[in-house]
Amino acid sequence: MSFASPPATSIPLLLVDDHQLVLEGVRVLLGHDPGLRVVAMANSGAEALLRLREHPEIEVAVVDLNMPQMSGVQLTRAIREQFPQVRVLALSMFHDHASVQEVLGAGGSGYLLKNTTADELSTAIRRAAAGRTYFNAEVGATLLDHLDVPANRDTSERPVPLTTREREILQLIAGEYSNAAIAEKLFISERTVETHRKNIFTKTKAKSIIGLIQYALKHKLILL
Repeated sequence: MSFASPPATSIPLLLVDDHQLVLEGVRVLLGHDPGLRVVAMANSGAEALLRLREHPEIEVAVVDLNMPQMSGVQLTRAIREQFPQVRVLALSMFHDHASVQEVLGAGGSGYLLKNTTADELSTAIRRAAAGRTYFNAEVGATLLDHLDVPANRDTSERPVPLTTREREILQLIAGEYSNAAIAEKLFISERTVETHRKNIFTKTKAKSIIGLIQYALKHKLILL
């Protein structure tokens, strides 16, 4: 299902859900935001991939997690592999830790519950389109409650000391800024960014971006 595209300045979207009523509801909600435009909708993963081939201008896909045949996580992974320029936001009734981790592992840019407001969904879409991540409060709490902390580690452990510059860069890393984008934003060289990045990973002992973000959230080093 495709739509005509008015003003090219708005963010072009794909909505995916196996329930047509949900699709129509989300489309109506987002229709009140002139900065967003739904250019296509799909009822399945296979149809979603077809719509993305038909509409290369799409920047963000809002995907239901619980779909038959191809799940939202499988679709997220397929989109990131076949259309790496497209950011994916997951919508679900549930926010269990396993589901959130699966979405992150598949390359998702955010996770929201279906009880989210139109304003919050619009905010999440804009952040995703800008290359950043978004989790609503319940999902963020789930991540914090399931941090991968070894059983023998003191839970009162204080965060490692980071310099002001390292904390700035950590916040931007969490927002999925590239080294080049961080360098431009902070008026420093990419090599300097890379040095700070290595120091941050070394200090926090994080093994991945997800681990780093979890550590930063646990110790309140960044804001979502």
